[in-house]
Amino acid sequence: MQRRFSRAAPLAASPLLAAAPLLAAAPLLAAAPLLAPAQAAPTEGAGVAWEIVEGLTTEIGPRLAGSPQEGQARAWAEVKLIALGFENVKIEPFKTLAWKRGEERAKLTAPYSQPLAIAALGLSAPTPAKGIQAEMVYFPTLDALRAAPEGSLKGKVAFVDHAMRAAQDGSGYGPYGDVRRRGPSIASQKGAAAIVIRSAGTDSHRNPHTGVTVFAKDVAAIPAGAVSNPDADLIARIAKRGKPMEIDLTLLGKPFPDAPSGNVIADLPGRDPSLPKIVLACHLDSWDLGTGAIDDASGCGIVTAAALAAQKEGKTLRTIRVLWAGNEEMGVTGGGSKAYAEMHGNEPHAVAMESDFGADKVWQFRLTLGDRNKPTADKIKAALWPMGIVYHEGAATGGADVSGIIAKQELAVVDLGQDGMHYFDLHHTPDDTLDKVDPAALQQNVDAWTAVLKVIANEPGEIARVPGSKGEG
Repeated sequence: MQRRFSRAAPLAASPLLAAAPLLAAAPLLAAAPLLAPAQAAPTEGAGVAWEIVEGLTTEIGPRLAGSPQEGQARAWAEVKLIALGFENVKIEPFKTLAWKRGEERAKLTAPYSQPLAIAALGLSAPTPAKGIQAEMVYFPTLDALRAAPEGSLKGKVAFVDHAMRAAQDGSGYGPYGDVRRRGPSIASQKGAAAIVIRSAGTDSHRNPHTGVTVFAKDVAAIPAGAVSNPDADLIARIAKRGKPMEIDLTLLGKPFPDAPSGNVIADLPGRDPSLPKIVLACHLDSWDLGTGAIDDASGCGIVTAAALAAQKEGKTLRTIRVLWAGNEEMGVTGGGSKAYAEMHGNEPHAVAMESDFGADKVWQFRLTLGDRNKPTADKIKAALWPMGIVYHEGAATGGADVSGIIAKQELAVVDLGQDGMHYFDLHHTPDDTLDKVDPAALQQNVDAWTAVLKVIANEPGEIARVPGSKGEG
């Protein structure tokens, strides 16, 4: 999500110009509130990164996997990467299981009539056209749903609550995200006609969070949706009153197999093409509720701008490849990561990195490097230390977009951890839009990635692979 974009509008078009005589005699701080954060111009160095994020969100917008818009984004990416000077730029198509959103609405009909803000989950099955009218059973946790007797939800709708809280490292997404990922499958096994969950998010806006769900093998897919946090609070309050709840639920989205998707790859050749390359990944697709600015146009901007910056003063020793992956969001059975590993698994890679956690500042990093590469690790630590980015123990995993190639070749991995305190306020919602991206924070990401690349892409010796290291699925 980095690119060169248009600067702020000329002063002649600014409301500040008309106010200039009044502001001239006032303290400088008095003028500050007139500059809305969403109107702030990008910092001088944020050109390529900002341009990518702005371009994708403005010229393409939502890029749901398998949709015509995702195809348009691939064509846009190819043109952009060629214009930026990358070589061997190509689109690599693949077929994938995707999903198409349909009409969706929900309301409580008993014991009180209440409208609900709801979004269907990716890969959920559709309700009948007239919807489902049924009793809704409240479960405070996923474990409570697991404990429900077999068949006890026959003909009913399950509601699963949880208590996701913000964390700087985003660690809550694992356990609380399981309500979305696994809850529908468990509800189906209990006989439920459908499931509604509290959104996997940390905001208090009346925006539901979408996201993919996964049905276990031989488990029938059922309609599955997520309500906004305020609506989930409402349901929890009603449940405490002990009165039976009923819901009228319509979710007409449905999966479709063999949908068109594809990766876009591009290289900045190194001085020694025989050395295993560095691969930097993001994902090009997005959910359809917003415009995919933080998830993951920003990641594409960051990795692309950093690759260019690392070679600004001349070619690095190793080739740097950027991978703009297709269908990460619904690629549970084979998205861009799997396709890349199948197409390029025989090419030597040294290190894999991914940016897919928004655009807030990098604050920590993790490494998965062999013991023989301690000098390389020390150089990375020294490069990031002046930026206030500190080393954290624990394995670097790389993320979904590089999981396939990491698993296939057991690669070294560097994770640059962004501040996630507000990421899940926006994640998979209509609020994932360009105004949420801070150009200065975006550039800080580029600077951090560039610092790491200048070390690892110029490492002449073997960058040790770690036996048994696997990426996230």
